[in-house]
Amino acid sequence: MAPHTIAAMHGVVRHHPRHRVPRPPRHCSHGHGHGRGFSVVRATAAATTDSLSAAFWDYNLLFRSQRAESPDPILLRVTEGAIPSDFPAGTYYLVGPGLFSDDHGSTVHPLDGHGYLRSFRFDTNRTVHYSARYVETAAKREENADDASWRFTHRGPFSVLQGGSRVGNVKVMKNTANTSVLRWGGRLLCLWEGGEPYELDPRTLETIGPFDLLGLGDGTDEVARDNREVTRRRRRPWLHEAGIDVAARLLRPVLSGVFSMPAKRLLAHYKIDPRTNRLLMVACNAEDLLLPRSNFTFYEFDANFALVQKREFVVPDHLMIHDWTFTDSHYVLLGNRIKLDIPGSLLALTGTHPMIAALAVDPSRQCTPVYLLPRSPEAEATGRDWSVPIEAPSQMWSMHVGNAFEERNARGGLNIRLHMSGCSYQWFHFHRMFGYNWLNKKLDPSFMNIAKGREWLPRLVQVSIDLDKRGACRGCSVRRLSDQWTRPADFPAINPSFANRRSKFIYAGGASGSRRFLPYFPFDSVVKVDVSDGSVRLWSAEGRKFVGEPVFFPTGGREDDGYVLLVEYAVSDHRCHLVVLDARKIGERNAIVAKLEVPKHLTFPMGFHGFWADE
Repeated sequence: MAPHTIAAMHGVVRHHPRHRVPRPPRHCSHGHGHGRGFSVVRATAAATTDSLSAAFWDYNLLFRSQRAESPDPILLRVTEGAIPSDFPAGTYYLVGPGLFSDDHGSTVHPLDGHGYLRSFRFDTNRTVHYSARYVETAAKREENADDASWRFTHRGPFSVLQGGSRVGNVKVMKNTANTSVLRWGGRLLCLWEGGEPYELDPRTLETIGPFDLLGLGDGTDEVARDNREVTRRRRRPWLHEAGIDVAARLLRPVLSGVFSMPAKRLLAHYKIDPRTNRLLMVACNAEDLLLPRSNFTFYEFDANFALVQKREFVVPDHLMIHDWTFTDSHYVLLGNRIKLDIPGSLLALTGTHPMIAALAVDPSRQCTPVYLLPRSPEAEATGRDWSVPIEAPSQMWSMHVGNAFEERNARGGLNIRLHMSGCSYQWFHFHRMFGYNWLNKKLDPSFMNIAKGREWLPRLVQVSIDLDKRGACRGCSVRRLSDQWTRPADFPAINPSFANRRSKFIYAGGASGSRRFLPYFPFDSVVKVDVSDGSVRLWSAEGRKFVGEPVFFPTGGREDDGYVLLVEYAVSDHRCHLVVLDARKIGERNAIVAKLEVPKHLTFPMGFHGFWADE
């Protein structure tokens, strides 16, 4: 980078020109109330700002681009409370999109925004330093070639370019490394849903380069071999399989050669098994998005990234998987059924619609397929046909999983429990996620806040599966985690020390409903659900403020001994704050332990997923 610079607090900040957005009216309101059926601390929004116009601008300000980077650590000012003495030294990393508009008239979907990594480093002297840098992916280097301006050349799967080439533009798979962040084995990785991770320096956030985690190179020969080996294990009609194999062989060179798609698509969500100290990841084949079968390859790495287990499966279903989970014996996939949309495919090829328009949700079956794939030899030895899913008795689009565990039952079988978030197929919409509108270059918050049945919106649920000793399903049910919390919620998190065993508490982002025109999203609260009795406690931001994903890290032996980290986005005064909550005090007035202010000129858009790394 070589643009002009300005001095900043304890560091240097690089600046680029950014588009101006009219500011909504400012206000500040305070107040606390108690909700019915749960303990709650909540602020009420003033009527003067509870308007459709204010909601529109608050929502768009939440996704305002930040072109400035802060490579040198900046000391953050504590505006409330203090960093507690038992707070460990470590770093909270948060990744998400940083840029949505270029200098040539194009605005992209948040999922296609370039990855912007933020770090909050807690030192032993109870100070916090902030840094932020863009992930220098190949697409970022191309679209920001002169360091001073941006020109989007990649359409991205979810976007339409208003400026530049649209018709015939095959630059679709734009690896933005903007979805998840992980520190493991001494490496810091930013992950995306459709390509290899990018490695960054954990201290400076400087991009080192792509990290070939799977060791596949282009992977073409291995994908073909994997398909042959795994297909032999499946009991499917020969002609049906032969036809899909031919289609797959024809699609692979087109997808890799024309659209630059990797042969294996690594999912952005990973899992950590605290019992074995392993990192678990899963990849799909590139052609899976277009064919009525899905290939899954699970990888398990030790603390030094040595591969200790690899298992491949093919299931006879057209699925889209974002998050997944595991138990001691199984990998668990909740299948989101999709189908090819032929009219949408034609519109996508013209460049007038996003490429994701080629796909549509498939609500034809009123159930949710749950695939229990054997992780251990004991699970495979039961003889159960794992290619046949367990059908959960409600149609649900799986979003994120907070925890999963299994326990032996009296019959010698297993009881499997999943704590997760899901929404209705009627609510989920590929073309309009986050309210993206490529016609007016703005985000429309009304789509995410349409008044619909409460079972349509993202909700916290428990999926219960009972297996006998032969692995046969004796029962499957889906219910809300709490009848006291029926409002939208997502991004479930737990104390990571309790991962894959019975846990009592789930923390999630939730909507208090205090904003008339933003009742469901963005979230403004942290919900703490006691799974054992369904009780709920709530902490909410005040006024025109929203919150991102909560991240828990433990400090003691009890399950809720620890702190919850999250970012509060105060669109009312264009600032971001790092908030530290005492997990045990959520629902009380003194739940905030500390609040730290990010300098105003470094306010950043909403992030996706974060990671806490102890020093």
